Amino acid sequence: MPHTVVHLLRHGEVHNPSGVLYGRLPGFHLSERGRAMARSVAAHLRETGHDVRRVVASPLERAQETGRPVAEAFGLEVETDERLIEGGNAFEGLTIRANPLALAHPRYWPLYVDPLRPSWGEAHRAIADRMTDAVRAVLIRSEGGEVVLVSHQLPIWVTRLVVERRPLAHDPRRREAALASLTSLHFDDRRLVGITYDEPAAALVADAIDVTPGTSRAAVNTGSGRRSARSGTKTSPPLPRTVPTPETADSAADAGEQVRA
Repeated sequence: MPHTVVHLLRHGEVHNPSGVLYGRLPGFHLSERGRAMARSVAAHLRETGHDVRRVVASPLERAQETGRPVAEAFGLEVETDERLIEGGNAFEGLTIRANPLALAHPRYWPLYVDPLRPSWGEAHRAIADRMTDAVRAVLIRSEGGEVVLVSHQLPIWVTRLVVERRPLAHDPRRREAALASLTSLHFDDRRLVGITYDEPAAALVADAIDVTPGTSRAAVNTGSGRRSARSGTKTSPPLPRTVPTPETADSAADAGEQVRA
């Protein structure tokens, strides 16, 4: 029975001096710190004896650039999977953190009819479906070893909610998917047997800025040129840890089917 680990790697810090909610917009690349984060993840995986056999990334520049050092560390090429892309969002291009009151404009009111879906962007169910499809695809082709899927905070967090059998509606401030973090799904054959979370670049994240920091120690990117208060509650870099796996979570494929039901 092959043991396969599917690592969901969030991209590193993005060069975004204006604090734009970039979503799927093109032209947003990693900052110098973000590139250092990607190298840190690659070094961590290589130096701790991981058996990475494939690296697959979202088509967005920041994901491709994060995956490249990991692929190079294992003599691989970065593959691309559209299913790993960031969630769609009607507020792309806005500097929400700099001017939150802009969202109160009447032209946005029709977008607030269903905040649990949410109605202002791609539905969480749709994101969960495509992400679990991407996980299923690498499991079908896998004969063990490890695969790194480079994606974005919301898709990674929604995937974790699915496999942990939790509701998809959530507070973005509670997402545990820091910049350059690894949310790792462990499978025996196609049966999910464990989930781990690690922040190999935690020291760099502590000095980073992020439009949606979630629970991490990064500062909120307001586009002001100044570091804001940190959004999270952690006072020290997190250690790798195992997340309890519900007994009912037989596989990512089963979880995806439950989401569709």
